[in-house]
Amino acid sequence: MAEHEEKHEESLMEKITDKIHGHDSSSSSSDSDDDKPSESSVKAKVKVFHLFGRERPLHHVFGGGKPADIFLWRNKKVSAGALGVATVIWVLFELLEYYLLTLVCHLLILALAILFLWSNATQFINKSRPRIPEVQIPKDPVLEFAQALRLEINQAFAVLRVIASGRDLKKFLSVIAGLWVLSIVGTWCNFLTLFYIVFVILHTVPVLYEKYEDKVDPFAEKVMHEINKQYAVFDAKVLSKIPRGPSKEKKKD
Repeated sequence: MAEHEEKHEESLMEKITDKIHGHDSSSSSSDSDDDKPSESSVKAKVKVFHLFGRERPLHHVFGGGKPADIFLWRNKKVSAGALGVATVIWVLFELLEYYLLTLVCHLLILALAILFLWSNATQFINKSRPRIPEVQIPKDPVLEFAQALRLEINQAFAVLRVIASGRDLKKFLSVIAGLWVLSIVGTWCNFLTLFYIVFVILHTVPVLYEKYEDKVDPFAEKVMHEINKQYAVFDAKVLSKIPRGPSKEKKKD
């Protein structure tokens, strides 16, 4: 009788262990199935190429504030007004050959004449002198602009210092080529025309790129791949043969 009970207990233990093993195997198989990434997740994880290697939306690249709204035409009236003012300034100084000092003097003469006539006409009609509003430049926006400009200039100096240190030859050559192209463009037009061209480009190219981003990025990816391929050939044939001094690492105490 005791032997029968022991056999019954052993068979019961075997069934329990078989169930446990079966549950573990099924859970492991389900876990393995869950570990397999679906096709949609794999496609989502594939890194999409964007121009200039950006990973954020174009609006965030431009700062995400009012300048980005103007460049990307979020407010069409403000963007059109800014482009119109820049066009008027360029026409006055470039096409009509107006001078800055002459324009400032003419504007001051016109403003003073209007205020003088308005003040005397109001005093003659209402027998009381009108109050001309005071115009003052606020302190805080000027300081914020100067601070932001100082930070940008310091960052530019830091980038130039890193490039001049010789750590990245590719970046050094690209900056030299860019400055050389800019110097050539400077011989074709003056600074005002160049500034106006850049201003128009900033108001047209980004918004067009944002609209046709799906078509531009694949083409830009092919172009960048071809540029990297040609640079690799140039590096293997020319740059790798340029003698360089041994790099000395600082000894750590």
